[in-house]
Amino acid sequence: MIRRLALALIALAAMAQSAEAAVQKYVVDPAHTTVEFSVKHMVITNVKGTFDDFEGTIMLDDKDLTKTSASGTIKTASISTRNDRRDTHLKSADFFDVEKYPEIVFTSKKVEKRDSGYVMIGDFTMHGVTKEIEVPFEYLGSIKDTMGATRIALSASAEINRQDYGVSWNKTLDGGGAVVSDNVKIELEIEAVQATDK
Repeated sequence: MIRRLALALIALAAMAQSAEAAVQKYVVDPAHTTVEFSVKHMVITNVKGTFDDFEGTIMLDDKDLTKTSASGTIKTASISTRNDRRDTHLKSADFFDVEKYPEIVFTSKKVEKRDSGYVMIGDFTMHGVTKEIEVPFEYLGSIKDTMGATRIALSASAEINRQDYGVSWNKTLDGGGAVVSDNVKIELEIEAVQATDK
């Protein structure tokens, strides 16, 4: 009886250790990651921009992606649309108000597998407002780099309404329509390297 109990405890410990080993920590590599957004300008064209200062962590289970989690932080002052005048306006209180709200934060709560693929669901905080959003993503695989470290890649996207977060500046065109669309598309191309800590 005691022997069977000991064997059961050993088996449970091995299973727990195996599950822990399946989830690996990765740190986003900013040099090989792109955080891009696009909005419709004057109804007819898309204007794109990037955030260039960010960090993130991914806890990945490549055998069961539903056990994966992620978090990330973007510095709003790092916004770039390759136009200094426009960037200054975007940093102002009309839009991101970067002095008052210096960060955009995402923290995942769960991952669901759907017919269309995997979706990460989590809290998105911008301009002092937190709302739950869905982020469809694709795991693109892993590889060993030239230094022997394991790297992974993911591609993700999301769409938000900036009005939901109080980023409401706009002007109406004479012929109808808005100067800047409310819908903002976010595209993420992520490369992350396995962390040495757990």
